[in-house]
Amino acid sequence: MTVLQRLFPPPPRSFSGQRWVNIGLRCAHLVGMAGIGGGFLFALPQAQWESFGHLTMASGILLVLLYLWNGPDWLLQLKGQVVVLKLVLLVVAHFQPVWRPSLLVLVVVLSGILAHAPSRVRSFAWGRTVRACDSATRARG
Repeated sequence: MTVLQRLFPPPPRSFSGQRWVNIGLRCAHLVGMAGIGGGFLFALPQAQWESFGHLTMASGILLVLLYLWNGPDWLLQLKGQVVVLKLVLLVVAHFQPVWRPSLLVLVVVLSGILAHAPSRVRSFAWGRTVRACDSATRARG
């Protein structure tokens, strides 16, 4: 087995307890976003919401690493590309404080839409579904 095959085995791959790790990281991410939201929407001093920003970044990075470990094709899918877009929007918000409330709302709306979209939409990649959600895939994941 080559190094590439070890790093990128046929997707999806998972580990025992992965669902609970994912849920825990998502909860931490939501708490962080709530704190950032308070800071962005009410123009609070950065010192009052900065720790929430760190929580959001740390949990977000860990979620991205988990998704990439599960299957690197995640980055080619709409769900991965929207995460990159949301990150870009938050970087813009960092440098454009006047836009923060609007950009935060846009990020939350994008998150809500994509989180509740059908699997075929979330897995869409350049005109095709990379990994459809079927019973065989669910059994492995």
